[in-house]
Amino acid sequence: MELFRNEPLVQPLAARLRATCLDEYVGQQHLLAPGKPLREALEQGALHSMIFWGPPGVGKTTLARLLAEVSDAHFETISAVLSGVKEIRQAVDLARQQAAQYGRRTILFVDEVHRFNKSQQDAFLPFVEDGTLIFIGATTENPSFELNNALLSRARVYVLKSLDEAALRRLAERALSEEKGLGKRGLSLPEESLQLLLAAADGDGRRLLNLLENAADLAEDGQAISADLLQSLLGDGVRRFDKGGEAFYDQISALHKSVRGSDPDATLYWYARMLDGGCDPLYIARRVVRMASEDIGNADPRALTLCLNAWDVQERLGSPEGELAVAQALVYLACAPKSNAVYSAFKAAMRDAAEQGSLEVPLHLRNAPTRLMKELGYGGEYRYAHDEPEAYAAGEDYFPEQLQPRRYYQPVPRGLELKIRDKLEHLATLDSQSPRQRRKP
Repeated sequence: MELFRNEPLVQPLAARLRATCLDEYVGQQHLLAPGKPLREALEQGALHSMIFWGPPGVGKTTLARLLAEVSDAHFETISAVLSGVKEIRQAVDLARQQAAQYGRRTILFVDEVHRFNKSQQDAFLPFVEDGTLIFIGATTENPSFELNNALLSRARVYVLKSLDEAALRRLAERALSEEKGLGKRGLSLPEESLQLLLAAADGDGRRLLNLLENAADLAEDGQAISADLLQSLLGDGVRRFDKGGEAFYDQISALHKSVRGSDPDATLYWYARMLDGGCDPLYIARRVVRMASEDIGNADPRALTLCLNAWDVQERLGSPEGELAVAQALVYLACAPKSNAVYSAFKAAMRDAAEQGSLEVPLHLRNAPTRLMKELGYGGEYRYAHDEPEAYAAGEDYFPEQLQPRRYYQPVPRGLELKIRDKLEHLATLDSQSPRQRRKP
């Protein structure tokens, strides 16, 4: 009896169903519909270097293979996770051999290209420039941040989107009907099961096929894949949320802008999405404190206290009690009157501090703890505001002599800042009536 048999390796369902022509390819109609630039490149074999940017499982590798197939180009692939400059040089040597022996162009497909460091990315440049190879990179990260400008300038970026429901349905139908898929098994997928599968796939075609294959392994030939069977496989899966990646920053941006836009419902949705995706609640709590100062400010100073309290609850109690406190703070921020007056004023003051140089503090504002300092005029002619009418030294000037007074802070006519604005306007009137005219901003 043989202990080991050389049985043929069975490919995963996702690999068996990889599209071999445009008719089998699903999704990305914004790039592949008739008349679109990438469709014309495929049909005409007009190859150029490009970057495919999109989430996992949307067909980046398959699209690169289709480009090679329709243009009769040699296809080489490397992964930035496992490769380095050595593998890049080997790919270049193969490309030169293909050109010399067969007169064929070579497409070098680099998966996870963002994982190459800047010097490794530079290794492609001379060979892309002289036409030795056609470079196609795939990335889930924003190329603007992760790829060299020199490489970006030599490649066109195509944005691939998550697969919509129609594309995922078509993929599931192909998997169940085609012989190279699960067609021989005679399995069916009731609508309830399909809906579970579509939700779990979350726009990822590879995930859909992997889940379907796992369910098929547990189902009987000729039977329906039940919703209960799928649910037992799915468990409590989380949605797409790449911590520190593009999805992370997109979602925190959506959360912040929903608060700024005074929409408590959208605010709660994006908060729930981030928690559902595995975001650290303490990170959100810290950002909520920032929102309180940046977008609410003095229109409602209570917002900052409430947010600090919510952060404290999250640290003390953890989940789920802390998450509810942060939700309360977020809803309060969304409903509160808005003002970015302090935020804008602070940025303007920081800009002046950086640009105006080391301007001297006026003598009357300097501290005078010693006799010598007093003799030099430090603190001389300083007016103690509490001794003045209304505790205000009307007409006094607090800016450096070389700097024209500025009006950074412009309170908005909302919330408490409405009263602050009235107060500042009253003080400006006192300045105008003072015999010591203050320099006007």
